[in-house]
Amino acid sequence: MPDVFNPCIVVPVYNHEHAIATVVDGLLAHGVPVILVDDGSNSCCAAVLDQLALAHAQRVTLVRLAVNQGKGAAVLAGFARAAQLGYTHVLQIDADGQHRTGDVPMFLARAKVHPRAIIVGHPVYDESVPKARLYGRYATHIWVWINTLSFDIIDSMCGFRVYPVAAVSALVARQHIGARMNFDTDILVRLFWDGARVVNVPTRVSYPADGVSHFRVWRDNVQISWMHTRLFFGMLPRIPRLLARKWKSA
Repeated sequence: MPDVFNPCIVVPVYNHEHAIATVVDGLLAHGVPVILVDDGSNSCCAAVLDQLALAHAQRVTLVRLAVNQGKGAAVLAGFARAAQLGYTHVLQIDADGQHRTGDVPMFLARAKVHPRAIIVGHPVYDESVPKARLYGRYATHIWVWINTLSFDIIDSMCGFRVYPVAAVSALVARQHIGARMNFDTDILVRLFWDGARVVNVPTRVSYPADGVSHFRVWRDNVQISWMHTRLFFGMLPRIPRLLARKWKSA
């Protein structure tokens, strides 16, 4: 890991034309370059993204995917561009305004102190969170605790986090990662398996600022269930190493 700390922000965008300008304004206030990834958005959202990239040409890079590929694919496209541009760390944040852009300095400060770790948002919800979504997250939490044999990851589904670019690049070079709503959990568990430390950071979350959610109940729940199954069987041969890590840190 290089000594230099050179972060950027990656925002996957799919039809969030009503919220993205406010999100970008909030991010740019912190002086960190932003990579917007247009994940095959409609023409209205694409036009908004074009305007943002033009208005902030020195600070905003626009990556465009011809067709919608899913959140995970969009984030990884942003990672690829970040690596090309020489950034060492990527802060990932959602485009719908649910995350507090004011917390960006806190996340980056933690990443600078712990450059090899994954800095992961631990959501503190307000009254806007749908109760079904809130309680449903616990099924994933339990599976993550099983598949890592630890409680180190408080919440694996929050899309507000900081990664070291080198660790992600090494992982995706050898391992397929979930391309849609299964991405956040899949990549975090696999990075943990690779030895990455997880630093949990409380952050307030609202649902969502523009009223747009791309979670598809049947498709995404099937993909998430299959992901947990693959991770479980991937965890089994790793049990000795995971237990040794746990005992070493005790």
